[in-house]
Parts: sequence; C-alpha cells; structure tokens
Amino acid sequence: MPSFLLHRLAVALPTLLVIVTIAFFLIRVAPGGPFDLDRPLEAKVMENLNRIYKLDRPLHEQYLLYLGALLHGDLGPSFYYRDFTVAELFAKGLPVSMALGGLALLLALALGIALGVLAALRQNQPVDHAVTAVATFGITVPTFVTAPALQILFGLMLAWLPVGGWDGGAPKNLLLPVITLALPQIAVIARLTRAAMIEALQAHHIRTLRAQGLARTTIVGHALRGALLPVVSYLGPAAAALLTGSVVVETIFGLPGVGRYFVEGALNRDYTLVMGTVVLVAVFVLVFNLLVDVAYALIDPRVRLG
Repeated sequence: MPSFLLHRLAVALPTLLVIVTIAFFLIRVAPGGPFDLDRPLEAKVMENLNRIYKLDRPLHEQYLLYLGALLHGDLGPSFYYRDFTVAELFAKGLPVSMALGGLALLLALALGIALGVLAALRQNQPVDHAVTAVATFGITVPTFVTAPALQILFGLMLAWLPVGGWDGGAPKNLLLPVITLALPQIAVIARLTRAAMIEALQAHHIRTLRAQGLARTTIVGHALRGALLPVVSYLGPAAAALLTGSVVVETIFGLPGVGRYFVEGALNRDYTLVMGTVVLVAVFVLVFNLLVDVAYALIDPRVRLG
C-alpha cells in the first residue's frame, strides 16, 4: 500500500502541474482583462493596478510567480472581489458546495443502486423496462432544463419550496438543488448497477451459491459486492464534480458555492479565482480517484495494490 500511494503521488503531481499550466495560459488567451470596464480606467490607474497585481511582468514570470505561491498554498488575491483572497472565498463557498454535493451523492447512491438491483432482479420485466426508461430520460435531460422545471412546479405553481437562496442551509432551500443534482447521477448509477448486477448474477460462484441452497438475500449480497466496482469507478470524477460545486445548479438557484464563483470569475476575467477553482477541482479528482483505487481492493479481494 505505501508503495502504491507513493506511485500515485508521483503521477498526480505532474498531472496537476500540466493542468495548472494549461489553465494558466488558456485563460490569458481570452480577450479582455480583469480591469477592463465599460468605462475604461485612466492610464495611470491601470498602470498601478497592473503593477500591484504583477500583471505588468512578462507572462512566463507571472507563471513562475503563481507556481511559487501555489507551492506555499497561496491561491492569490481575487481581482474582482478586491477585499478577499481566493482562499477566503473558497472558505465561504466550499462548505455550501460540499453540503449540496454530499447530499446529492448520498441520494444518488441510495436510489441508483436500489433501482439498478431491482431492475437486474426483474430483467426484461415491466419493472426493468420502467427503470431503464426513467434512467435514460434522466441522463438525457440536462440540469439547466430540470432546475427551472422544478422551480416552476414546486416554487411558483405549488408554492411549496423557495425557488432559490441559501438561507443558512435550511432544508427547504436545499431540497430542489439537491434533487436537481442527484437526478442525472441516479440515472447513471442505476444503469451501471443494473448492467453489472446482471453479469454478476450469471457468474459461476453465484450459480454455486444457488446450488447450495443459500437464501436469495445472501446471493444478492454476494453479487452486489462485485457489481459495485463499476459504480465505485464512476464515483471518482462524479464525487469531485458534485462536491466542488455545480456551475449550473448553483447559478440557477443563487447559491453562494464554488461553482457560482467560477462563473463570476470567468465572466469578470478574475484570473486567480478561475485558476483557484481549476486547482481545487483537479485536486479533488486526483484524491477521489486514489480513494476509488483503494476502495477496489476493499470491495474485491482479487484486486491487489502493488
């Protein structure tokens, strides 16, 4: 295990460096700058701002300065939110995104696995067809369609739930965004579980368990353990995306999460805020992929980490 962790760390660090490098130069290729306004600033003011934020330096020097600061955990100041650093903005926004994404992930796992197992046990029966149809619908309909539809139905027509806002994480404010985030994940997990469960139920060791007369629940439990591997593999990038904030959902529901900061940073050419979001998401993806590999060994004894 230690050698495996060291190997993955040796791979993750260059990967993170490549991601940071590409993002750093791409965002500066886009037209405009962080201090370009509808009414242009005076030349002297613009010169002072560029000097303060080191934007007057050559691009390669800016890149090296950013890498040096990043190595010390400094994500830099926000160009748009002048009174805050990027780390301070994330300290406020990340708990919102993680609460939202964590609840959505738990809901997706519970319902997705349950529906997938049910469909596999009723293969080619009406229940299986219904689950497959609903899952396909859930995958194809994007969140920017689902979110307004839920707002109109439950917020405006029925007036049961607020259409937006955080309100300190009140359950009524969380319900619609959590459901919106969870629906496509439920669909994907249900389809993955169904396919893997059908294959697992036809395995030789499951037939042996049936021949020995074990209870159906015991057989299903053994089959499910192997069927969870594709789901665990999918959870790596999915969990990272959910826990670091959904750009669409947080924007539509007006939630102060990391995803909303990313949108505002991109629109206002806030280089450091966008870069900070890219770094945060990349780190989450790398960490969750590592956890997925470890979970493989815990779920399936045949998998060994070298």
